[in-house]
Amino acid sequence: MKTFISFCIQHRFLVIFGVLLVGALGVRAAHQLPIDAVPDVTNVQVQVLTTAPALGPIEVEQYITVPVETVMSGLPRVEQVRSLSRFGLSAVTIVFEEGTDIYFARQLVSERLADAREAIPEGYGSPELGPISSGLGEIYQFEVRGEPMCEPGQADTPDCYTLMELRTILDWYVSYQLRPLQGVVEVNAFGGELKTYEVQVDPDRLNALNLSLDDVFEALEDNNANAGGGYMVRSGEQRVVRGEGLITSLDDIRGVRVATGVDGTAIFVRDVATVSFAPMVRHGAATRDGRGEVVTGVVMMLLGANSGEVSDRVRARIDELATGLPEGVTIETYYDRSELVDRTVRTVAVNLIEGGILVVVVLLLLLGNLRGGLLVASVIPLSLLFTFISMRFFGVSGNLMSLGALDFGLIIDGAIVVVENVSRRLSETRARGRAVRGVVRDATAQVIRPVLFGTAIIMIVYIPILSLQGIEGKMFRPMAIAVLSALAAALVLAVTLVPAVSTWLFRGGLSEKEPILARLARKAYEPLLRLALRFRPVVVVLAALIFIGGGWLASRMGAEFVPRLDEGAIALQAVRPPSVSLEESMAATTRIERVLLDAYPDEIDTIVSRTGRAEIATDPMGIEISDIYLILHPIEEWTRADSKVELVERIDATLAESIAGQNFSFSQPIELRTNELISGVRSDVAVNLYGPDFAELEEAGERVMRVLRSVDGAVDVNASQVAGLPAVRIVVDREAAGRYGINASEILDAVSAIGGRPVGTVFEGQRRFSLQVRLTEAARANPEVLRELLVSAPGGERVPLGQVAQVLLEEGPAVVSRESAQRRMTIQLNVRGRDLAGFVAEAQERVRAEANLPPGYFVTWGGQFENLQAATSRLALAVPLALLLIFLLLYTTFGSARPALIIYLNIPMAAVGGVLALWLRGMPFSISAAVGFIALSGIAVLNGVVMVSYIRDLQREGLSLMDATEKGARLRLRAVLMTALTDGIGFLPMAISTTAGAEVQRPLATVVIGGLVTATMLTLFVLPAVYSWLGGSALEDDDEDEIPADMEGVEA
Repeated sequence: MKTFISFCIQHRFLVIFGVLLVGALGVRAAHQLPIDAVPDVTNVQVQVLTTAPALGPIEVEQYITVPVETVMSGLPRVEQVRSLSRFGLSAVTIVFEEGTDIYFARQLVSERLADAREAIPEGYGSPELGPISSGLGEIYQFEVRGEPMCEPGQADTPDCYTLMELRTILDWYVSYQLRPLQGVVEVNAFGGELKTYEVQVDPDRLNALNLSLDDVFEALEDNNANAGGGYMVRSGEQRVVRGEGLITSLDDIRGVRVATGVDGTAIFVRDVATVSFAPMVRHGAATRDGRGEVVTGVVMMLLGANSGEVSDRVRARIDELATGLPEGVTIETYYDRSELVDRTVRTVAVNLIEGGILVVVVLLLLLGNLRGGLLVASVIPLSLLFTFISMRFFGVSGNLMSLGALDFGLIIDGAIVVVENVSRRLSETRARGRAVRGVVRDATAQVIRPVLFGTAIIMIVYIPILSLQGIEGKMFRPMAIAVLSALAAALVLAVTLVPAVSTWLFRGGLSEKEPILARLARKAYEPLLRLALRFRPVVVVLAALIFIGGGWLASRMGAEFVPRLDEGAIALQAVRPPSVSLEESMAATTRIERVLLDAYPDEIDTIVSRTGRAEIATDPMGIEISDIYLILHPIEEWTRADSKVELVERIDATLAESIAGQNFSFSQPIELRTNELISGVRSDVAVNLYGPDFAELEEAGERVMRVLRSVDGAVDVNASQVAGLPAVRIVVDREAAGRYGINASEILDAVSAIGGRPVGTVFEGQRRFSLQVRLTEAARANPEVLRELLVSAPGGERVPLGQVAQVLLEEGPAVVSRESAQRRMTIQLNVRGRDLAGFVAEAQERVRAEANLPPGYFVTWGGQFENLQAATSRLALAVPLALLLIFLLLYTTFGSARPALIIYLNIPMAAVGGVLALWLRGMPFSISAAVGFIALSGIAVLNGVVMVSYIRDLQREGLSLMDATEKGARLRLRAVLMTALTDGIGFLPMAISTTAGAEVQRPLATVVIGGLVTATMLTLFVLPAVYSWLGGSALEDDDEDEIPADMEGVEA
């Protein structure tokens, strides 16, 4: 190793050039690094969507969902298959094992779609893959707004804009230009009316002319086509022959002949129907700010793309598109993910800068050497640049978790050791005229092994984090990769750049005068140390009592998965009875918007609501459900609440007073979408109730809900709507139909005209619109009119529908939810005012005792609680393994179990401080806090190593156990203080920050700072007392490989 160090010193220009080159690559990697607020924790999943407009939930389940589930369940690496069957839609989600490439997963699913299509009856829909997106996919949302707007029901005029016109602009101009952008996978339209050419047939006029709907269907299908006739040659010229019969206008449709009357006159479409532009049947809509329905677009980002860059591209293209919009039409952005990203990145950057500055200041005060302090400080930005390269290589994005937990006090351990030892050795040897290069080389070689050892301990404690899987792995593994990369970079810089530059910086000599801060600390510490050594049993008993108290306090702490990241918005979900119409749902949502904007004008900036589902049904909600997004003003402008929790409670109370007949639950936009994609639910806790019968499921679900509502802390308790959807069933009477020679398909064709039967496409340049046939609104609303609808028999006879089919009014299920081939009912709830783990433990006990589930019915618990359980169980295995590795490393180093065990006392004492700090700040245990405890264990062990290694060296020099302990503790005081202060102060900005994103960092930093306080007290007082009592002789287990004494600068 000395040869390598000599090479670095002799070729210092090469070393500096290499560092600058890597730094330049780091700058480039930083610019290319994907940036987002938080890691994308969505599992590897593929959605299969099938639209079947004619089918109810039971038929969708039977004819579409079950066949798709069956063919997908046998795919390799499939972890879970779940589904939702709603009126007209089947959504099957196939979840793959972590680590599966998303494109490989989609290929597997795509290959099986052919089998699924064969298993689905003809005409019942064709399954298609959903877009490649994730819980973080909805990065940009906007409204296409027209001024003035036409009044509802007002005919199209040049003086105002209709919802249909705005939707057409969105679909064929705005979305058309946004979809080709790099990183954009889809632009989903929500709200407005999808334009169609509609032939609205009057059943009375049909019956009067003795015609059936089949006649209209056939006439339109036969009169909407072009044909090619090849070419003809005339006078040496070749001319292409085209036959044009495509419908191009409303008048073309009106002029299509349907049949010939008894008097020989032609009967046209205009004789039996009204032809106009009309909206396609809708399953969703959007409203905003109490103004009623609006037209909105949602830009969905490709999985793995850089959200900041994609947002920038979308914003720039929308600015370009604004110039080409019709007069009075504007595009108004109401959600831009980059704003949340910017706020979060700003939080991380401020915390890192403030932490770095504080670390450097403390370092200068304790080291007393400006040149040495600046040299150590230079390691911080250089190691960060190398970290960017590593993150880019491993595909880790820059976000709150990957960069937010970096502590510069932790990173610069090695550089501190080298600089401290070099400065001390130069001061000692300068009088003998020894060459500076030789001193730097020897001083660096002397401490190279302590540097490697310290770095190895810190890196080992991060191994458990790398072992995390699932959501918790996606959240915290990027942090571990970033920290490990930074530690590795700092280690390389400590043994290459630092000695090379030291030969320049320290040419003018150094003063070894002890800094005043270190001198004052030593004077205060020495009498207290002597007391601790004199009353060793008392010190040990006090430490034991503190540890027992900390254990008792830990047992009474609650637990949650991770703290909520404040997204600057609230997602409010409103659930109504399944029988509600889309128009009534929109009216109810508009009332909610007006109530909230009137009550909280200083808190709420804008409200955008989505009811039901869009045409691309990535979120398959029914029209009875509305997602209401409250975009908030900065908290500094609020006047009616001091925190987001208080604001949610006030909004809940306001809605309870003002809005009746609806159930509400609260979340956040990204959190809501991510929870739903991961587990199929949108809440903190989900109780999944499984069983085959809908009636039994509903009754059992009501009992479970009553129990859950009585548990303290339960809010927003809602169940998925199992029943309550009114339905009109038209059942073919096969005997009667057979007597007339009528097939069931002919009867069902007539039924399809209720919702709109597509019979072709009308082209307007590049734009395409559906041509469909529907019954008049009056006929669609009256079952008696349906019974009189004529159906064609093979002999030309016209038979009323009521003679060949039964028209029944009944109630059916609103949605069929399935998981692992079983029907389920999901009860969702949030927890407020208490910890998640404690609530679930009580709720599980109460449900077992009081719900009285029938045989064959059972419950499982999911949501955030499931994530907490999974992470805790993995850490319960990985953390002890890491601690064992640390012990083995200590044992190998010291050659004895006794000093290794004494040093291990630091870990539980450090944990006590972390627990106490969480309790004092009112924070429950979380995975963020667990990561803090993991990092703390490595720092605490190094504190003990600094002390014990030097004491044992003094014993080898001939000092007695007591004298060696006292002298070693006294001389190692500065090293221990540097350890505690630089690490603790490095985390301080994270611990006290209140800006966006700080919620996740705060528990981690709190644990480290609190643990460092108790670990430092143990290192300075308890450890010397225990070692002087039980340490024994260093000569008995002397080992050549023991760490050298020269560790005064160790800082972990």
